Amino acid sequence: MTDDAVSASPLASKKVLGLFALAMINVAAVLSIRNFPSMAIYGWSCIGWYIIGAILFLIPISLAGAELATGWPEGGGVYAWVKQAFGEKGGFTALFCEWSNNLVWFPTVLSFIASTLAFALTPALANSSWYMFTVMMIAFWGTTAIAYFGEEVSTKFGNVGVILGSIIPSVLIIILGLWWFGSGATIVLPPLSLGAMVPTINASTLPFFATIILLFAGMEMAGFHALETKNPQKDFPKAMALSAVIIVICTVLATLAIAVVIPADQLNLASGVMQAIEYFFKAAGVSWLVAPMAILITLGGVVSLAAWLIGPAKGLGIVAEEGNMPPLFDNTNKYGAPVAVLLIQALIGSAISLLYVFLPSVNQAYWILSAMTVELLCIVYILVFASVIKLRYSQPDTPRPFRIPGGKAGVWIVGGLGLFGTVFAFFVGLMPPSYFTTGWYTYVGAVLFGTFILAVPPLVFLKFKKPGWLKKNAGERR
Repeated sequence: MTDDAVSASPLASKKVLGLFALAMINVAAVLSIRNFPSMAIYGWSCIGWYIIGAILFLIPISLAGAELATGWPEGGGVYAWVKQAFGEKGGFTALFCEWSNNLVWFPTVLSFIASTLAFALTPALANSSWYMFTVMMIAFWGTTAIAYFGEEVSTKFGNVGVILGSIIPSVLIIILGLWWFGSGATIVLPPLSLGAMVPTINASTLPFFATIILLFAGMEMAGFHALETKNPQKDFPKAMALSAVIIVICTVLATLAIAVVIPADQLNLASGVMQAIEYFFKAAGVSWLVAPMAILITLGGVVSLAAWLIGPAKGLGIVAEEGNMPPLFDNTNKYGAPVAVLLIQALIGSAISLLYVFLPSVNQAYWILSAMTVELLCIVYILVFASVIKLRYSQPDTPRPFRIPGGKAGVWIVGGLGLFGTVFAFFVGLMPPSYFTTGWYTYVGAVLFGTFILAVPPLVFLKFKKPGWLKKNAGERR
């Protein structure tokens, strides 16, 4: 690595992020329009599901993230937080699980981007494997190229993109839903009642529990950008609160707007969010908005991809900078971007996308990989919630401009709720889907084995760690 690259490493990153930018990073990572139709299927009871997700995950991770980010704002996100509580092994494992789950998740969001863009061109294109793969690669490598130019460029792109691609489409859906409701048009849902909002929890809906818990995954994403934040102690808690409010309002109201217009059986038959949007807009008499909406939602998908692509990659760069990975992973450019990590994940993600698009026969194996992403994320959040509790005891005097209210009882309630939700999601995430026919023991064994393989590399790196891996000025981060 050149001297210029060293001087421009994350240690010397410019402080370019403020409150709004931090909030938009979280909104980009969490707010996903592609989830609205699948939630709208449940009608009024989606409110109950969202409340469960908020109580057992969104509120706990927002409060825990705010305390951890203001107490340990040295960069690295979950790595820095968990490392303080459980050492390098725990911190490295948490970060690596968040990074490795992305490798399997990338093709999912990339295929969503490609199929959504097809609605702005010709919907039939979504059936073309070559079209899908081409657009997926343009989006993936284009986003990687944006990340190459560092935090300032990525932030500007993210701020504009999340407003145009996530917030504006959500608000437009909400406005049309309110117009529909007030126009006297047919409401396909039964009258609203307290009983209608209570979700049905049984054996068939239990697997959905893991989905609803992790629906708000990504609220910790701003923590990876602490080194570029102007005033992390003050801005992080405010950003957590602002992003949580935006996400909840847009998610709940937009889901209900779709639910009151489109019959549940139509949502069941829809293969993607744009089919639901197309139905919705035609019913509202504004079908001309479908193509522009497709472009905006495509942009929202790209911004979400960017948030998850950049954050954990920056964390791995810091891990390597501290000497816990070979120097290859510490290769940064003059913009401070971890180019080696970005390139490695782009190559792996591209290979998995190639199989995903051109080999339908691997779909069942891919569903196992998708289940592994749930387990890996649960490991991350279990460690985060455990850390916020442990650090109240092991480092009680560390300044925390924001503390979870209620003293130790408060942190146990918040951390306990988060732990319960994520541990429960981990176990229900092992339940095989109905279409998996080779036996539950095969499914569970494959998921657990794969999760272990993707979670264990940090222990291997640390086992064979060499003194030469440590960067000379790594201690200058604070």
